[in-house]
Amino acid sequence: MSKQEEARLILKLYDLRREEKMRTARDWFFRDFNPQSLADFQAAMFGEHSGHLRMVVSYWDMAAALVNNEAISLQMFQDCNGEHIGVFGKLEPLLNEIRGAYSPRFAANLEKLVDATPGGRAMAAANREQMKKIREQMMAAAK
Repeated sequence: MSKQEEARLILKLYDLRREEKMRTARDWFFRDFNPQSLADFQAAMFGEHSGHLRMVVSYWDMAAALVNNEAISLQMFQDCNGEHIGVFGKLEPLLNEIRGAYSPRFAANLEKLVDATPGGRAMAAANREQMKKIREQMMAAAK
């Protein structure tokens, strides 16, 4: 695939992220979805934000599949995206439990992409810690 075709795919992925429902889903996912257990995940999966959760995870899993199948190079994808690391970071601690409860393929493309990214798991863990600190600061400021 040519660099121009890859670039068009990257821009299409960006356009999809700008869609209103997707923005709402992403806002919820990063602001309000902080699962600490399978029960937390299930509450979201079967609650009012089920569509948001499924939209964000399936979007990034689909985008990861494009990279994993070489429609977009890993380097170009990394140069243009980072949000997938945050998505994986939220899911990673519960991934085995989620897969056991629902599907062994849940977020498999996303995991494969993170593992192909140099330092990907460490970046996900660092993002998880950074988000935890930000949440703590926001809670302290609200008091």
